[in-house]
Parts: sequence; structure tokens; C-alpha cells
Amino acid sequence: MLIRIVEIIWLDSIIEKIRNKHNITVTEVEEVFRNKPKFRRGPKGNYIEENIYYALGRTDGNRMLFIVFIFKRNSEALIISGREMDSKEKSIYSRL
Repeated sequence: MLIRIVEIIWLDSIIEKIRNKHNITVTEVEEVFRNKPKFRRGPKGNYIEENIYYALGRTDGNRMLFIVFIFKRNSEALIISGREMDSKEKSIYSRL
């Protein structure tokens, strides 16, 4: 699946959540997007052409992260969540 992200949109509440709950930084999420992640489509979104997607990828420090985002019509990614991949996600990532 080819997705081109031109900008990442951050909400303060999401930054705080992924930092405090999952120990992930904004920089790490942005590294995943720069390091050619593998994408999967998630559930249908509430707005036409704005659906949920998952980015599975590695940070520069080799952490394997699972990022949830809304892909917006103008090729922006609104980050919803991020965490380390679980074993099932690592398996999917290695097959993609």
C-alpha cells in the first residue's frame, strides 16, 4: 500500500498520552514515517476519504512502533496513538 504523507498533525493530548502511557516521543513517531513504514488500512473513518490507517515501522534507534493515524484528504496524517508493536504485529510487519 502506497501512502504519501506530506505533514504530521499533532494534538497536545496525543503527545502527552503516547509519552506518558507508552514512553514514545514525537521524534520517534516522525522517524517511523521517515523510515518507510509499512501501512495497513484500519476501520472506516467518520468522514469521506478520511480513514484510519496503521503505520508499522522502526525508529532510528530500532524500536518497532505501531502508529495509528487518520489519513486526511490533503495527505496529512493526524496521529491518534502510538506504541511498541506486540508479537503479532511484529509478525505481520515481517511479512509485509
